[in-house]
Amino acid sequence: MSDTYRTLATSARAERTVDGSRFLVDAKPAGSRAAVQAQIETIREREPSATHHCSAYRLGQDGDDFRYDDDGEPSGTAGQPILRQIDARELTNTLVVVTRYFGGTELGTGGLARAYGDAAAMALDRASIVERVVRIPVRLRFDYDDTSPAQRVLQQFDTEVQDSEYTDVTTLTVGVRQSEVDAFVDAFTNALSDRGDVLRVGR
Repeated sequence: MSDTYRTLATSARAERTVDGSRFLVDAKPAGSRAAVQAQIETIREREPSATHHCSAYRLGQDGDDFRYDDDGEPSGTAGQPILRQIDARELTNTLVVVTRYFGGTELGTGGLARAYGDAAAMALDRASIVERVVRIPVRLRFDYDDTSPAQRVLQQFDTEVQDSEYTDVTTLTVGVRQSEVDAFVDAFTNALSDRGDVLRVGR
């Protein structure tokens, strides 16, 4: 399992016309099915007179949650070509919606597939793509006198401090790169000679 994934940093839009039909494209980051549905509904409300709202998404760290929708176009001519453009860029947590206003000329199944795929590609090529690191939260507690060895461990690993509390002891929640969690916990325990506590791993 990889501990990084590629997704959209920002939304992007594009528009193209093919034989009179207008294709309006929205490419958006999305972290859940609920977010996908909400964004599709927002686009439907924005473009209520459109002929079709075809879409595809891929979700999850490993991209194993995906769906495509032809929304009334001939089977395989819209949703799948959109999804192929997402997959060609190795993206996940990504939604693409292509809204079509029919222009009076039938494009045929091959023409439709090209039109939807090319439209999706235009928007995705305009979007900023980012590689994100999958981090597991690890909650730590240690005495003030152990700050130096604790900090050395934090610097040895790919970590981000997510929360901190300083009283008579220090309590930190640290986002640790997924592949390094076990080694991090061992290193922290050894560096502090079991004086520090690992209160929780994961949420």
